[in-house]
Amino acid sequence: MSTSIPDHRRHGGPVQLFYQKPGTARRPVVDRGEDIYLWDTSGKRYIDASSGPIAANIGHGNARVIEAARQQMRRVSYASRAFFENEANTLLAEAVTELAGPGLERAFFVSGGSEATESAIKLARQFAVSQGHSARCKVLSRNPSYHGSTLGAMAISGDPVPEAMFGAMTRIAPKVPAPFTYRLPDGHSAESYALWCADALEEAILQEGPQTVLAFFLEPVGGLATGALVAPGSYYRRVREICSRHGVLLVFDEVMSGAGRCGSFLAAHQWPEARPDIVTLAKGLGAGYTPLGAVLASRQVVEAVAQMGGFMHGYTYASNPLSCAIGHAVVQETVEGRLMANAAAMGARLRERLQEIQRGSRVLGDIRGMGLLMAIEIVSDRDRKSIFPAQVRAIERIVALAMERGLLLYSRRTANGVFGEWLMVAPPLIADADQIDTIAGLIGEALAAFEREVPAHGA
Repeated sequence: MSTSIPDHRRHGGPVQLFYQKPGTARRPVVDRGEDIYLWDTSGKRYIDASSGPIAANIGHGNARVIEAARQQMRRVSYASRAFFENEANTLLAEAVTELAGPGLERAFFVSGGSEATESAIKLARQFAVSQGHSARCKVLSRNPSYHGSTLGAMAISGDPVPEAMFGAMTRIAPKVPAPFTYRLPDGHSAESYALWCADALEEAILQEGPQTVLAFFLEPVGGLATGALVAPGSYYRRVREICSRHGVLLVFDEVMSGAGRCGSFLAAHQWPEARPDIVTLAKGLGAGYTPLGAVLASRQVVEAVAQMGGFMHGYTYASNPLSCAIGHAVVQETVEGRLMANAAAMGARLRERLQEIQRGSRVLGDIRGMGLLMAIEIVSDRDRKSIFPAQVRAIERIVALAMERGLLLYSRRTANGVFGEWLMVAPPLIADADQIDTIAGLIGEALAAFEREVPAHGA
């Protein structure tokens, strides 16, 4: 049996490229990263303007994180929770829960956002049973939304495309409308429509039977499914009131919005009167240096589950020392570097620069988001807010034009365009004013190049 490294050329290319779409060009090979930049093996430099994707909060090549990983690996990389507690897990839990604040005093660490969603669902269920509410098993969420790629997480995500493929293998959760602020029904303002969407949640709870509804999941600042959607503050307050009235746990999915990206450690801190019962984190918590996610919950919830026999759930790498040591270094860097304040300031600057571009662009329809979790919606007609036909492949082309100019952007055409299409603009939280201006300038160049290629109104 050969012990040599296989030559991928015999297979017509690397055999692991599951994500390669037919007919698309091969992607460049990344070589190294530093600050907000990545270089490929040809030496070309790219600005990582979507933090690849929405994860590299503290940039690439951070010396503190690298040293924390090295020191932990020299001590112990892995030890099972079945036998040991570990210091790194304790330090990270203390740091994260202190930043999260009252009502979120306990942390359970996993390997990413999908695992965090699964864990939160199971924690909510076990808590309900511990309180004598065994009929509570239904999880409500929004349409559209995205909470992960496992079957359980997909079931509570709002997207008909994966539902059509995998829906028969799980139980799709009931959905309520997401409070979009760009395309509004006739007679509605953003405020009135948001409250209508909140009332739709209560109607769904009543229709399903309040005694059967376990939890309501929402992204306080939207991720890829809604393009950095931020609802009016009244929406979050109304949702909190509704969930409290019916005994439904409110879960904030902060996989993208958390860990400082929106200008506070949790986006939830922007609406203190709408405090969630459970929060999920990932992406920026490990900042791309390790797979890491978390579920945060109250002392009361966790202790109730513990008293009924313990959390019936877990993963091999949950709370492993290496990932927790890296996560703790990331959190230290975020706090000591004042990166949350920088995210707020640079987010405001980015919005201003994008608004300047919008005034001269016929395809930039909407700008939304919070802090450095921003999105721009692409339209064929700004007055009608119409999207380009699918065959134009608008956002794919804009992504390619940006990449030619050394700018990396993340894009989505949700539900095959039913809800629109957008580009996420979410650079690392270390970005400075000059870098923000450069990012905006390159976006403007890419949009202008696209407009030269495509006739007005996509005709």
